Amino acid sequence: MNYSYIMDIEKLILFQKTYDFLLWLYNLIQHLPKRHKPVLGRYLEESGLSLLLLTINANKAVGRKRQALQQEISDELDRLRILLRLTKDLRFMSIKQYTYVAEKLNELGKILFGWKNVRTTTVKNKDVENKRVAKTNDNLPLF
Repeated sequence: MNYSYIMDIEKLILFQKTYDFLLWLYNLIQHLPKRHKPVLGRYLEESGLSLLLLTINANKAVGRKRQALQQEISDELDRLRILLRLTKDLRFMSIKQYTYVAEKLNELGKILFGWKNVRTTTVKNKDVENKRVAKTNDNLPLF
């Protein structure tokens, strides 16, 4: 097992925040009415775990694969928002709990948005630098 990778992933802010959110989510699922745990609880659990695993996979990926995984993370956040809103509307959580979780999901979304934009700007900046180098090297002899 690559322990240095585990240490690197723990430094990833999105991973840490998602992990903390998942701990909170499991507590919520435990307190759902028994009748609703098999369906609503399962969907909440699967969506939360998927979010965590996608974060790990996106951190390892590069290029277009990372972008695709980041989009999947965004989609999973949207699913969680809808499921948690339903949970609140069914009165399985308080308004205070819903406010808390909505803030946490928005925070995750902002971190994800920043991560996506940092990657995009870095690629654009490298392209600009490469074009500058190409322009300045056009007049140099080949040997």
